[in-house]
Amino acid sequence: MTTLLDSIYQGLIHTTALEMVAVFAGIASVWYSRKENILVYPVGLLNTTIYIYLSMKGHLLGEASVNLYYTIMSIYGWYLWTRTDPNKHTIILQITKSSTREWLYQILFFIGFYLTIFYSLTYLKTNFAPEAIPWADALASASAYTGMWLMAKKKVESWIWWIITNIASIPLYFIKGYAFTSVQFIVLLILAIAGLQSWNNKAKNNKSTI
Repeated sequence: MTTLLDSIYQGLIHTTALEMVAVFAGIASVWYSRKENILVYPVGLLNTTIYIYLSMKGHLLGEASVNLYYTIMSIYGWYLWTRTDPNKHTIILQITKSSTREWLYQILFFIGFYLTIFYSLTYLKTNFAPEAIPWADALASASAYTGMWLMAKKKVESWIWWIITNIASIPLYFIKGYAFTSVQFIVLLILAIAGLQSWNNKAKNNKSTI
């Protein structure tokens, strides 16, 4: 236990300013998403662009691809979240729950990305990046891909996938030496659980007003 705490402490004191900025931007972004605030996207873009660099540096190739995907989906989500009804002058996209068919699509989406990332990283581990951890990186990455896609569409279930991402990312980044980022994912896990509850309540209210 003492060794673990010492490792965490050493990791925190060696955290770079760039990683700190990314961490605080990431936490703020999730906070805004829980509140259904459009600032989730511009603040999130700051986080993702920095982590593309950090992930590549730490040989977290799957996570680097995730953050590139985050960047693209943030622009897409920003567009969807700001669309308004020209007649009612209200936001078109509302928080809703997934249907059974949508759940099936999510699972297939996740499996497809997991297998693609896993086998790609297994190849890269053998030939170019021996420090890669294919199964863990693929799990964190594929669940994040799914969560971000659903977040853009304001689906409650996006938070379930974020919870999976955060749980997988906590040890993954710690092992790679990004202790402060690992702590970030603990905070994000707590926020994701709160976000799930908050969006679930909003979805019920939206359904009752239809």
